Amino acid sequence: MKTKIILLGPPGSGKGTQGDKLSEELGFAKLSTGDMLREAVRDGTLLGLKAKEYMDKGALVPNDLIITLMKEKITSLGAGMGIILDGFPRTVEQANALGEQVDIDLVLNLDVEDKELVNRLTKRRTCPKCNAVFHLEYNPPKKTGFCDKCGSALVLRNDDREETVLRRLKVYRENTLPLIKYYEKKGLLVTVQGVGSIDDIFENLKKAIL
Repeated sequence: MKTKIILLGPPGSGKGTQGDKLSEELGFAKLSTGDMLREAVRDGTLLGLKAKEYMDKGALVPNDLIITLMKEKITSLGAGMGIILDGFPRTVEQANALGEQVDIDLVLNLDVEDKELVNRLTKRRTCPKCNAVFHLEYNPPKKTGFCDKCGSALVLRNDDREETVLRRLKVYRENTLPLIKYYEKKGLLVTVQGVGSIDDIFENLKKAIL
């Protein structure tokens, strides 16, 4: 079984949802740079304050900040722990830095068209307290506007507004798609269509891992 896994895919492709399901099913640690960065922003750390300037614009957070954050987290888990990386690496430079720390044995690429991604992201609502994510169409909260888990009021994140979403997708296409070729050349890439039911996509991802 593969134990050091990267989830690739554009914003809104379902990396977070599928990463959570895989982590729970396999007992792996899921490391999401998005969650870690938002936590750093919420806690007002120096890294968080620096990262917020880029996140609010829909731009990539600089490599040195992301790499420092990820190295610390991976080191704290220990060598024997299964890891699922969600949102990292985003560039070939980050991939090279990661390769110095971890022997990646599988890269799962979720493929979704831009039109569907815009629909998913602009209708997404997030809990600012516990980071739970809902969707007005696909996964609505039981009580409109409020988190099922902790009851906090849900918000539309700045980076889920349409104009920011379009910028994020442009940034992704320019900066992250080269990773597909990078890992394809290494023989590690498996592409899975990120459309259909969450469970169907999950089963396809599991087949690639097991």
